[in-house]
Amino acid sequence: MTFFRRTLIAAATVATLAAPFAAMSQDIKPRLIRFGYGLNEASNQGRAAKVFADAVDKASGGKMKVRAIGAAALGPDTQMQQALIGGAQEMMVGSTATLVGITKEMALWDTPFLFSNVKEADALLDGPIGERIKTKLQDKGLVGLVYWENGFRNLTNSKRPVNKVEDLDGIKLRVMQNNVFLTSFKTLGANAIPMAFSELFTALETNTVDGQENPFNTILSSKFYEVQKYLTVTNHVYSPWIVLVSKKWWDGLSKDEQKVLNDAAKLSRDYERKDTRDEASKAMADLTAKGMQINELPRAEADRMRNKLTRVYAQIAAEVGMDTWIETQTQLLKIRGGK
Repeated sequence: MTFFRRTLIAAATVATLAAPFAAMSQDIKPRLIRFGYGLNEASNQGRAAKVFADAVDKASGGKMKVRAIGAAALGPDTQMQQALIGGAQEMMVGSTATLVGITKEMALWDTPFLFSNVKEADALLDGPIGERIKTKLQDKGLVGLVYWENGFRNLTNSKRPVNKVEDLDGIKLRVMQNNVFLTSFKTLGANAIPMAFSELFTALETNTVDGQENPFNTILSSKFYEVQKYLTVTNHVYSPWIVLVSKKWWDGLSKDEQKVLNDAAKLSRDYERKDTRDEASKAMADLTAKGMQINELPRAEADRMRNKLTRVYAQIAAEVGMDTWIETQTQLLKIRGGK
């Protein structure tokens, strides 16, 4: 056999042996997952996104890689939702309130004064009602994995302390792009202005709006204390976040990959809720130290707010369905130990 022929045979052998390794290297290329969120990396949302990413990486043996992208770099919640529906983005976490236009039953979580404490919220969100509402997203091109906690929402503004309902009169208040929030605050006398969260700080800074409402953690991490003087503890709405996946993308995953994401999401949920509650418990002191004047809305005034919102409750019941509304009230009575 000539040297030339031996060389050709050796080259062919190497090529044959290399082919499976080339295919194998393609097979083990990590599946990249863009996970968008609205707050900054140092926030409770950012910390939980990292926990989720690390859990996915570990459970998949590095075969799935989550790239957490915060500060609304992929757009506000509504834009990311559409990107997921179209399959242009894989995952996100955002407010349930911005999903009402997609799945009307999500309006249940916008009910003012629905929950008295986080125990009630956890039980309802993680129970049959919360699961059923999550499942309805699939018909719209989204898969809901778990609910995270944003927290009880409170009012801030640059005009005056809110000690009674009438103190809201005429205050230009940014609200989420959601009809329940819009109607609720208009009913209470505020000049409610729907606006994306990503635009909010600048709007407060330029006095385009006078105030906003968010949980303590968000007020702190977003540095609203730099542009807001007064904070009123109202706890008027418990606000959940929800971890979402593009259904187009989800349907292309194996059962094992779906399990990795589900398990990591539950791990991140448990971490995020504890982290958020720990932070909220000290946030008031931090906000006071930053110069905010904090007052608590008297119980009698909170009751007056509830009474004014009767029409809003009827609107939500019609939106989510009377059966769901009645079941929710029944479940809450059971959670509270009622008969």
